[in-house]
Amino acid sequence: MYNAITDVSGIKVGHYTDKEGITGCTVVLCEQGAVAGVDVSGPAPGTRETELLRPGHSVDKVHAILLSGGSAFGLDAAGGVMNYLEERGVGHETSAGKVPIVPGAIIYDINIGSHKARPGVNEAYQACLAASGAEVPEGCVGAGTGATVGKFLGMERATKGGLGTASKQLAKGVVVAALVVVNAFGDVVEPKTGRIIAGTRHPREKCFISTSQLFQGDQFKRALLFSGCNTTIGVVVTNSRLDKEEVNRLAKMAQVGIARTIDPCYSSYDGDVLFALSLGERELHFDAVGSAAAEVVATAITRAILQAETIGGVPAARDLAW
Repeated sequence: MYNAITDVSGIKVGHYTDKEGITGCTVVLCEQGAVAGVDVSGPAPGTRETELLRPGHSVDKVHAILLSGGSAFGLDAAGGVMNYLEERGVGHETSAGKVPIVPGAIIYDINIGSHKARPGVNEAYQACLAASGAEVPEGCVGAGTGATVGKFLGMERATKGGLGTASKQLAKGVVVAALVVVNAFGDVVEPKTGRIIAGTRHPREKCFISTSQLFQGDQFKRALLFSGCNTTIGVVVTNSRLDKEEVNRLAKMAQVGIARTIDPCYSSYDGDVLFALSLGERELHFDAVGSAAAEVVATAITRAILQAETIGGVPAARDLAW
């Protein structure tokens, strides 16, 4: 066990990281196919191929999930994942050949580094080539490279976000795992205490200032400058056998992990999206899997913050001398 999303057999993860442009992308490969669902809780999402994941739609399985920086430009990177999979004969069977199904979501990171640095087809293809089922690098890598949190007072008072992953083994050999990119408008808090561990830095004192309190202080004009510039996106995976309706419910239950760790979450300025994948034939009560999904998402979010590093003038929490 790596305490990572790759603890679920059949999952491989690869990153493309651009530390100069401060952006990147991450691919979660499930080449044998996985039953997939999604929950979009944020009102400002940037997504691709999410509608076909809804119950009642005809395509049941996907072959990869793309998480990318570059704002809406980054959605083009999915073409690189499709090229990689097509070359290997992986995809949804059609009369004219196999078509890889690659849903995706993006974060807005063009306000740090170069706004012209955007992951595309070539970068996502490189991420696929780097993919493995082993330990997953965390922090400012892949889609988490340009992630930031706590932006109510602007980027000059923000803290570095990143990418984190976690897993949990349950009864009967069932594993539930998550990989999350944390680029929230609000603050990241400890789930048990509510203490802010990364967020909006106070303009005069060595401490964080609560974004929720700033909202309630009627300072919305400042916040509007950063509308649509934030989101938390991720993937939850299990080897428990779930149908399409259940895997969509799993994505919804997993969103509780965001609610436990990000304050406020699902704001008007966030586009929070979680995908869920089911691989394997293990059997366990659905609610056990769902509750574990919320737990591993919360842990992955915390790890994303603790593993982040200072980049582009935005300090990481571990580098703040408080």
